[in-house]
Amino acid sequence: MIAVAVSLLPALGVLLYAMDRVEDRLSARSSAPRHARGRHLRLIRGGAPSRTEQGPAAGSERRPDAA
Repeated sequence: MIAVAVSLLPALGVLLYAMDRVEDRLSARSSAPRHARGRHLRLIRGGAPSRTEQGPAAGSERRPDAA
């Protein structure tokens, strides 16, 4: 029984080391994929009007008699 435990110790040590390396690699912050680099959002002209153009009450959904 002791011989089996002693013979399995090196294998378990290697397995523990490998799992530690895999965990470090998975939890490390990955860089952006190659196809996602260098792209930026483009704004569309003539979108929704700003709040100043709508007026102060236009953005409010509250009723005047609400508590």
